[in-house]
This record gives sequence, C-alpha cells and structure tokens, in this order.
Amino acid sequence: MAVTTSTTTAVELSPLPPLANSSGHNRFHNEVANDSQNPSSEDILEASRLADSAVPDGGYGWVVLGGCAVIAWWFVGTGYSWGVMQGALVEKGLSTPATLSYVGSLATAIIAFLAIVNARIIRAIGAQKTGMLGILILGISEILSGFTINSLPGLFITSGVTLGVGLSLCFMAASATPAQYFSKKRGLANGIVFAAGGLGGAIISLSMDALIRRLGTAWAYRILGLVTLLTGLPAAWLVRERSPVKNAGFIEWRLFRDLEFVIIFATGAVATFPLLVPAFFIPLYARSIGLSSSTGAGLLAGFNLSSAAGRILCGFLCDKIGSLNALSISLLINAITMLALWPASTTLAPLIAFVVLNGAANGGFFSTIPTVVGNVFGSQRVSVAMAMVVTGWGGGYLMGSPIAGYLLDAYGGSESGFQAYRPAITYAGCMGLGAAGLATFVRFRKNRTILAKV
Repeated sequence: MAVTTSTTTAVELSPLPPLANSSGHNRFHNEVANDSQNPSSEDILEASRLADSAVPDGGYGWVVLGGCAVIAWWFVGTGYSWGVMQGALVEKGLSTPATLSYVGSLATAIIAFLAIVNARIIRAIGAQKTGMLGILILGISEILSGFTINSLPGLFITSGVTLGVGLSLCFMAASATPAQYFSKKRGLANGIVFAAGGLGGAIISLSMDALIRRLGTAWAYRILGLVTLLTGLPAAWLVRERSPVKNAGFIEWRLFRDLEFVIIFATGAVATFPLLVPAFFIPLYARSIGLSSSTGAGLLAGFNLSSAAGRILCGFLCDKIGSLNALSISLLINAITMLALWPASTTLAPLIAFVVLNGAANGGFFSTIPTVVGNVFGSQRVSVAMAMVVTGWGGGYLMGSPIAGYLLDAYGGSESGFQAYRPAITYAGCMGLGAAGLATFVRFRKNRTILAKV
C-alpha cells in the first residue's frame, strides 16, 4: 500500500505479516493515518517551498494585490482615524479620552480575538467571500454609528463590536492572500497592501475632520459607511485564492514547541500595547500645546501618510535585508522616537518630526509581520500561523491605549497641558523597547552574523 504525506513524496510499505494482537495491528494503522493527516513541520516547510517555486510573482496577483489594498485602505484607515472622532466626542462632552479610547481599542482588538475563527472562515468560504462579508459589516457598522453618537453604550456596540467584526474579516482576507501570489516580492507585496491602509488613514482622518466640522459627527459616520460599501465591495470581489489550503485545524499547537514562534508571538503581543497610542492621542496632544483641532487632524493624517511610506519601505527592506532585520529596525525606531522625541515635542516642528519618524516605524511593524510569518513558517500554513500570532495582539490592542488614557487622567487629564501626557508616553516607549528587544533576540538566535540577511 502507499501512504502519501502533504508533500509530493510517496512512501512504499511492504505487506504486513499477520499479527496475533489485532489491537496492536489497528493501532499501527491509526498511527500511519495520523502521520499522513498531520505532517511534520519539515514536511510543511518543504511543501511551502514547492508551492513557492510555482508562485507567479505577478500575473493576476497584481489584481488581487489591488483588491487587498482597497480592503486595507478601509480596515486600517478606519481604525487609525479613530483619534479624530475621539477628539470630537471628547470636545462635545460625551466621555473622557480613557473611556472613549476603549471604543477604538475594542474594534481593533477584535481583529486579534477573532483571528483563529476567521482563519477557519477563510478556509471554508474563501478569501473573496470573507473580504466581501467584512466590507459589508464594516460599512453597515459605520452607518449605524451615525445613529448612536450620543450614546456611549451604543458606540461600544456599533463602533466597537460590530466594526471590529468587519475589521477582523477584512484583515484576514487582505493579509493571507498576497503570499499565494508572491514569493521573491512577498515583502514588497505586503508593504503595498498595508501602505494603502496608511494612506487610507490619512485621507479618512482629513475627510472625517472636514465632515464633522461641516455636517456633524452623525453624517460623517454615515457618509464614511456608504463610501466604504461602494468602493470596498467591488474590490473584495477581485480577491481570489490561487491555491486554497484545506487544512481544517483551528490551531497548530505544535508551533508553540518552536522557540522562534514563541518569541515572535511574544514580540507582537508586547508591540501592540504602544502602537495605537500615538494614533489615538496625537489630536488631543496637539491641542494641549495650543494647536487647533484641524492641525491635530492634519498631524494624524501625516502620521498615517508616514505609516504608508514606512510600510512600503519596510516591505522592500524585508526582501533586501531580511524580514527579521526589518522588523527589529522598525520596532527600535518606534521605541526611540516615543522615549526621546515625543516628550520634547512642545512645539509644532518637533511634533512633525515625531509624527513622520514614528509613523513610518509604526507602519513598518504591520507590513513586516506577515512576511516574517510567511518566511519563517512557510506559505502553506501562513493563515494558521498568522492567525495564532495575531490572536496574541488582543491584550495590547484592547488595553494599550486605555492604559495611556488612564495615566493621562491620573496626571491631570487632557486639559492639564502636555506635561500630563509624559507618563503615558513613557509607558508606551518602554513597551516598544521591550518588543524591539524580543525581535532582536530572535533575529540573532537565527543568525549571529550582524550583516546576514535574516
């Protein structure tokens, strides 16, 4: 009989002699069957190499990349423009920055909480339907938010939970599909997709600020939802998988026996605590140093534009110097700018410098992580491994910005000047430095040569 593993190799076994112990005979056949259904990590990596050797590095992949980029425009841009809406809601007296930051954090945290479930969904219905479902929920949640702007519980449901479900489905469709079409240009492909998200954040931030000032927060939300549906649904329809993976497992627990996976998992878990702090608090911080709300929205737009540039640059660096090198560099710059530059930004010029540098490093994290996972663990299980890694981001996404908000309240609140922000900034910077240390550790564990492409 022939037993075939997940690779193309078949192993011929000679006929078995009769066994006196039939239970032992059955146990042997069960073990063989289990081995064929649960290939080893080496088998999966070999299958990934074989699959990657046939990757077109282009072709219809560019169409898929365009569709994923539009999806990323909305799910990244919407999450990263929450600071504008948060500032408007604080100004109208709905609640405090700490409480309102929970709304934006909850939406983003659901990306992590549902990552493994969504990996199952994308395997069941495909990337196209997953993306279209995500955009549909995203647009509807924004339209519904227009009717709940005077209710904090209502915003938690519409702009928190419902929006988060849409974001999470869109994230999985946009992050798992490009790896099937690109191998040598995988880092650049991921960079382009997530750069579109940064660009979306910039445009949405400026547009939302203008709409809020002209039409009010309710209509700003409704218009955002309608435009999301009109542009996002056709883009999601273009996203097709090249070779759907049929593995039915929710979690590949044996990955936790791999120290590299554990450290990468921990890196993401720590890094997400500070990542949303600048995006959520830049508009409020700008007001604390005497700048207008429109200037704050402009700074947030600049942050998102820099994030877009950083995503492309780090995606390019992944292909040139290695994904782990690019990840370590982006996290280190993110930490240094928060610890050294943001506390010194008491006027517009240094704050612009912080926005540009931190935004670029911040965006680099999101474009390098999918490439790191795909390169280290293989494209054949990138959706499962990526889902597991993203699940670890839940705590940081949910609590990272609210912790900064509580520190701000504890030291006087948003009306007490820029000094009140210093403890929150220090907390974010230290968490960023810890993440950079973890990424650097796994990089040098893999290869101790300083100039090696890792």
